Amino acid sequence: MKIVIVFLLACIVLALFWGLSGLLKAESGSQRLIRSLTLRLGLSIGLFILLLLGVLFGWWRPHQPS
Repeated sequence: MKIVIVFLLACIVLALFWGLSGLLKAESGSQRLIRSLTLRLGLSIGLFILLLLGVLFGWWRPHQPS
């Protein structure tokens, strides 16, 4: 399960840099920046839901405060 989380985080970072390159090139009428933002938002929400489901189903437990 940790591999899935790391993979999603890597995809979020890649989408961030994809959007940055689209912003720097700024072609007229290009949808690259919007697609990147949509992808990054979807991946972030998916990761958040995966983490919530993991805690709910007991796949991992949060650390107890000492």
